[in-house]
Amino acid sequence: MDMVKIGEFLAQLRREKGLTQEQLGEQLGVTNKTISRWENGNYLPPAEMLQLMSGIYGVSINEILSGERLAPEDYREKAEENITAVIAESSFSVKERVNYYRGKWTSDHLAVTIIVYALLAAALAAGVIFSMTWLMAAAAAGLFGWHILRYNQMMAYVERNAYDGRGSSGAEPQKKTEE
Repeated sequence: MDMVKIGEFLAQLRREKGLTQEQLGEQLGVTNKTISRWENGNYLPPAEMLQLMSGIYGVSINEILSGERLAPEDYREKAEENITAVIAESSFSVKERVNYYRGKWTSDHLAVTIIVYALLAAALAAGVIFSMTWLMAAAAAGLFGWHILRYNQMMAYVERNAYDGRGSSGAEPQKKTEE
C-alpha cells in the first residue's frame, strides 16, 4: 500500500470538493494537522474516517486505499490487494490479540481465582491432616473442576474479543430495522 499515493489522492479529492484542510477537519472532527498528515502519507486514516471521506468525496474506500479512481474491471483485483495489505500492516496479529485478551482476562479475574484456589487447597490440606479421604477427593475434584471451568470461561472471552469482535458481552451487533 503506497501511503504517499493515498495521501496525494486524498489531497486531490479534497481540492476537487473545494475544501481546505481546516474545513474538511471540521466536517470530520479532526484538526487540519491530522488532515495534513494523511495527505502527506504519514498516516493512514482510521476506518471510520475512510468511511466518512468516502461519502464526502463520492469514491469507494477501495479507491481511497488504491490512491486512484478505479475502472470497474480493476475494482476486484485492487480490493484483494488492499485487503491483503491492510491485514499485513495490521497492528496486532491474531496470536498477539489472543495473548493480550488471555492476560487481560487473567488479571481481571485474579482475585477470585486466588481465593477459590486457596480455599480448595486448604480443604485438600485439611483432608490430608485429618485423614479424611472424602474431603481430599472432593477438594481435588473441586480444584480440577474449577480449573476447567475458569479455562473455558477465559477462552470464551478470548474468542469473543480476539476473533469475532463482539466484545465481552457476547451480544451480536444490533441491526437497524426499517419501519
